Amino acid sequence: MSKITIDPITRIEGHLKIEVEIENGKIKDAWSSGTMARGFEVLIEGRDPRDAAYVTSRICGVCAGVHGWTAVQALEQAFGAECPDAGRIIRNLLNGALWLHDHPLHFYHLSALDYLDVMAVAKYQGKDPYVSAVKDKIVALVQANDTAPLTPRYKPDDFSVTDPEIVTTAVAHYVKALEMQAKAKKMSAILAGKQPHPATMVVGGVTMLPNAHRLAEFLTMLLEQIEFIEKVYLADVLAFGTGPLLPLAKLGVGGGRGNFLSYGVYDLDNKNQKRFLPAGVIMNGNLGSVQPVDQKKVTEAVKYSYYQETIGTKHPWESKTSYDLDKKGAYSFIKAPRYEGQAMEVGPLSRMLVLKPQPLMDAIQKYEIKVGAVARHAARAVETVLLAREMVKWVNELAGLIASGKAKIHDTAHWNPPAKGEGIGLLDAPRGALGHWVKIEDSKVKHYQIVVPTTWNASPRDEKGQRGPIEEALIGVPVPDPENPINVVRVVRSFDPCLACAVHLIEPQSNRILQFQVV
Repeated sequence: MSKITIDPITRIEGHLKIEVEIENGKIKDAWSSGTMARGFEVLIEGRDPRDAAYVTSRICGVCAGVHGWTAVQALEQAFGAECPDAGRIIRNLLNGALWLHDHPLHFYHLSALDYLDVMAVAKYQGKDPYVSAVKDKIVALVQANDTAPLTPRYKPDDFSVTDPEIVTTAVAHYVKALEMQAKAKKMSAILAGKQPHPATMVVGGVTMLPNAHRLAEFLTMLLEQIEFIEKVYLADVLAFGTGPLLPLAKLGVGGGRGNFLSYGVYDLDNKNQKRFLPAGVIMNGNLGSVQPVDQKKVTEAVKYSYYQETIGTKHPWESKTSYDLDKKGAYSFIKAPRYEGQAMEVGPLSRMLVLKPQPLMDAIQKYEIKVGAVARHAARAVETVLLAREMVKWVNELAGLIASGKAKIHDTAHWNPPAKGEGIGLLDAPRGALGHWVKIEDSKVKHYQIVVPTTWNASPRDEKGQRGPIEEALIGVPVPDPENPINVVRVVRSFDPCLACAVHLIEPQSNRILQFQVV
């Protein structure tokens, strides 16, 4: 048996360390450790409740906006405010644009290079002028010995793609995706005023109504996004998943326990009752049974986390951010959220298994794809297509409200904080279920707790010794060569983490430090 450590694998809430034990070429056990503390809840307590949207937005600069969105929904419940139709649609559109930025970024710039032997580009013989230009640039970088960030530092393995035509086209799409991401951010900024950390979303609605020209500009770029997402992004994901990565897909590498949670997202009414992507719970791999979400069943365990034992296992209403840095047995600053005592995977795969869109379900059945790393990529791409198409409807709906003079964007009657109140905001961020809980006393924040997607997915063990979703997903993953642990990173990345540029592994038999740069 050997043990390897990958530290750090950075995420947007801090750094992530992964430790695995390997026996007979497969992972026997795994530990996911958050190595940096986060104290945003403490920063909010004692402040004007309306500050929560701006403070919590700083938790994440990648999916910027979703924390502010969730915070204002929690505050609206506490304030008794209701976001008008135009404000609701604007929120959907500005956050939707961020998803169009985030999902392709994950595939092309964080994950795809783990499957590509970029050096195969030099053998490309095709005639496409754009692809040929990309080939020439890559060859020039090779000659200059400067291929970062395109060259994976892991050795190619049985699941690496080496076909020059496929690799060169994928690298060309990598470059194109950078251009499309910039435009998606610009789309969001049209409605948010700025990115990241928009200040547009406030309790009761939004602060800006776009004019016809700005809305038309948004729509023009949205249609361009749809063409790229459908003809390039989705096509690439399906081509990889049903082609060179199909063996991984059929094996269900990186599958996990089979528990899935979605809070739903993108409200279609002003009561937060109907959502474009619905809420739901799936337990024990029973994909045919979707149960309603009951937030009262959410708890946070801390047995293996650097928090005082007295605060776990509790609902976020009772949970606190109180550290114990010398706690025996603890190995993570991440708490262990559980739903009905079970570890739950959150994210695009969870949302799509709850929604069950026909394109994804058809592909799963046709190609015998099992839940796992490849299925997460497929779910993310299908979700992006569905969202982009729905956003066209929202643009037209907003344009109609503007034209009719009925585009109210804010509930001005409920702007001031109440003397006392409490509220819950439950939405899905791109990476999964996000919850904000707030209590107000004397018109100030008395209590604030946040359970973010990475806390669900990267959680450590709980008081029952139950592994978190990433830990469980790594069990059984093949690692035939401990000096080339590429499959470990492939599985972790499928949950959509943001990684650091350097990985260091210690090989236990010789205690040598093996250095790998991961792009």
